[in-house]
Amino acid sequence: MASKAANTRARTVAFSANRRTLTVKQLTREFKTISENPPPYITAHPSDSNILEWHYVITGPEDTPYHGGQYWGTLIFPPNYPFAPPAIRMHTPSGRFQPSTRLCLSISDFHPKSFNPAWEVSTILIGLLSFMTSDEMTTGSVSTTTADRKYLASRSRWWNSTGGGSHTKANPAQKGNVKAGDGGAKFRAEWPELDAENWEWMKQHKVDSSTGDRLDGENGPSCAPQLGIAGSSGHQAQAVVDAVVQQRDAGRSWISRNKLLVAGGMIFIYVLVARLLGGDGFGA
Repeated sequence: MASKAANTRARTVAFSANRRTLTVKQLTREFKTISENPPPYITAHPSDSNILEWHYVITGPEDTPYHGGQYWGTLIFPPNYPFAPPAIRMHTPSGRFQPSTRLCLSISDFHPKSFNPAWEVSTILIGLLSFMTSDEMTTGSVSTTTADRKYLASRSRWWNSTGGGSHTKANPAQKGNVKAGDGGAKFRAEWPELDAENWEWMKQHKVDSSTGDRLDGENGPSCAPQLGIAGSSGHQAQAVVDAVVQQRDAGRSWISRNKLLVAGGMIFIYVLVARLLGGDGFGA
């Protein structure tokens, strides 16, 4: 009996090892594919220390509240991938998902029976981006305003590279912690080039690394600045808004100043038309 049990354990260990080998080969193949042909707005790679732990960054698409935002998250694959889906998390605050919370999607580990083994990492991330830009709710999602999402997008680079400003603390959490409080260590370890770009971006835009606010007083009274969001300018946008408001107010002020003139003109036209019509009637 002992020998039979030992053989069973040995076969189980061998099967698990073979399955993990297949998973590693599959993920290695997919990394090559996604590196050579990345989907729009998406980049991803496995961690150097664990091929089952993937890190992705989604750049917010145009015509969405996330435009220009930098959204970092993880995919944690099971040893039997691609026959089971990964756990999906987004760590960067987005106003769409709870940070660092497992998301309940048809492509995530909440629904292993509905997962299609033909789906790849790129398929999963495209599905995540599609869901992100929709209004559908699920476990791990949140409901916020468009203004909130734009505000968080403007602060996403700062949040990723500073751990939400926690880099200023004397004893930040260890780099294994991907939530705010790790001083940006985990993001820096996985995305060193992006991290360097983010710090340069904060320097150029005069962003206080401890708070994420602008140091030049351009924050505005009720919301954060649009910190260098691609394709837009806070000053230009404000100029357009100001021009529209001035035109609108100018129109309203003219009517306000000339109410009597407008009313008198309408009465004059009414009397004139009535007399003409009355005159034609008597002549007939």
